[in-house]
Amino acid sequence: MSDSADDEPAMPGMDLPETPAQPAAQAGPYRVLARKYRPQTFAELIGQDAMVRTLGNAIARDRLAHAFLMTGVRGVGKTSTARLIAKALNCIGPDGQGGPTIDPCGVCEPCRAITEGRHIDVIEMDAASNTGVDDVREIIEAVRYAAVSARYKIYIIDEVHMLSRNAFNALLKTLEEPPPHVKFLFATTEVNKVPVTVLSRCQRFDLRRITPDMLFAHFSAILQKEGVEAEAPAIWLIANAAEGSVRDGLSILDQAIAHADLESGGGGGRIAAEQVRTMLGLSDRSTIAQLMAAILEGDAGGAIDLARAQYALGIEPVAMVRGLMDLTHAVTLAKVSRHEDPALSDDDRARIGDWAQKLGFAPLNRLWQLLLKGHEEVLRANNPLEHLEMLLLRVIYAASLPDPGELAKRIEAGGASALSAPPSPGPAAAGPESAAVAPTETPVAALTIRQIHHLLDSSGHQQLARQVHDEVRVIELEPGLLVFAAVPTLDGDFARRLGEVLRAQTGSHWQVRAGEGEARPSLKDVAEAKSADNDARIRELPVVKAALAAFPDARLVEDEHHQQRFQS
Repeated sequence: MSDSADDEPAMPGMDLPETPAQPAAQAGPYRVLARKYRPQTFAELIGQDAMVRTLGNAIARDRLAHAFLMTGVRGVGKTSTARLIAKALNCIGPDGQGGPTIDPCGVCEPCRAITEGRHIDVIEMDAASNTGVDDVREIIEAVRYAAVSARYKIYIIDEVHMLSRNAFNALLKTLEEPPPHVKFLFATTEVNKVPVTVLSRCQRFDLRRITPDMLFAHFSAILQKEGVEAEAPAIWLIANAAEGSVRDGLSILDQAIAHADLESGGGGGRIAAEQVRTMLGLSDRSTIAQLMAAILEGDAGGAIDLARAQYALGIEPVAMVRGLMDLTHAVTLAKVSRHEDPALSDDDRARIGDWAQKLGFAPLNRLWQLLLKGHEEVLRANNPLEHLEMLLLRVIYAASLPDPGELAKRIEAGGASALSAPPSPGPAAAGPESAAVAPTETPVAALTIRQIHHLLDSSGHQQLARQVHDEVRVIELEPGLLVFAAVPTLDGDFARRLGEVLRAQTGSHWQVRAGEGEARPSLKDVAEAKSADNDARIRELPVVKAALAAFPDARLVEDEHHQQRFQS
């Protein structure tokens, strides 16, 4: 009998299944990118050159502080920096004869032990789990004893702001005058919660947010090491989504690689920008651009249809508002030539540049304010889609209203065209200072009584203008409504005639009527009161008193330039 089944012919109908290939044994369990690429030297710590230079000079000059505080947003390297400082202070070099250095060797026993988290003299403590005074007392008792095998005994306290007030107070004396063999390294994301008495005893380092450019280069290098291809816009999307945090960015990159593997059926895969956009729940740029175009063109129905279509695809309403805000911000920056987004396609860049030329700062600012307020409402809403739809309608119909400066200019110009809303501007027809969009119905302008008088006077209705100036005492004045106190000198036909003229001049319906209630002084009353007040103040001037004493018959009169002068 043969030793191998392969030596015998297979019997018909009894073919055995092929033995599957055994996978190669993995070197170890998978480590996420944030841990795998944690910086092991100061050279690998990106974006913190100023801090590294300061530490290097302090070590070279033997001017080391006894306590360091690292602060900054999440994921910029606070805890990693603390571990690197511990390695730098305790490194003995490959030959065992080295001293503190800004470039720890990474191969000596202290460096390897600290890297692996097993050094007995480097104690890491999470202040979020050890907040009480008893935990700090253990540290105070332990610092009296010398390091077992290292040059310095180092305490790394993460999220130090979580310590209680009593714990901070117990630590103060030891923190100010620790034994020479002890160093404290604190890390926190909320430095404002750390007592000033603690801050004053530490050398503070504010770690910077990592810029998208640095993150793009860092993530590109990691992808190359991992053997994964990625589109440049996809990497830019991840770099921007990280918001300055390396750890957050690496977590997103890990997810993007897994997503690419699933899409491609295994292997290294290829990370596409659209996949990243879907993964992050971001609105599609082209759809947001279409939504913005519908807003600018005053197409309320089209804007709502686009929003509902995106919602059906799983895009959250608040994400659509953020997309519109980002686009508004981009257009505004493009007006001052300060918009640079490498993730943009040529079509998107051309579209933003076109809007930047056609839209003025005033409508863009109004659009931004409306979206900013709407973002908070949609974020807190029980039914976000309904709030989004109402926000879009509000933006379309409110963003076109003229600001006070523009309204004043229109009134100065006079005529019916001055206060009528401009026609809805399409992308090609909008002028540089055009509003974001014009509603189909003319909004009622909010006018003061002085503006109404000026409008009547400039449009040739001098009699009505004189009556408004001299006789009209306003009880209530709102857009489209004027209620005035009845006086005998105003005939019963005055209200009808004034309403018709205002309707003709503004293009909006006005209700003008006499009423009862407390009325404000007329424009003539205001002018006379102001003139009397000026006359009284002028008569109190010493030079005027002397002139009147010398010429008793003199009196103050107003010339054609509205300047008061003496007349005998």
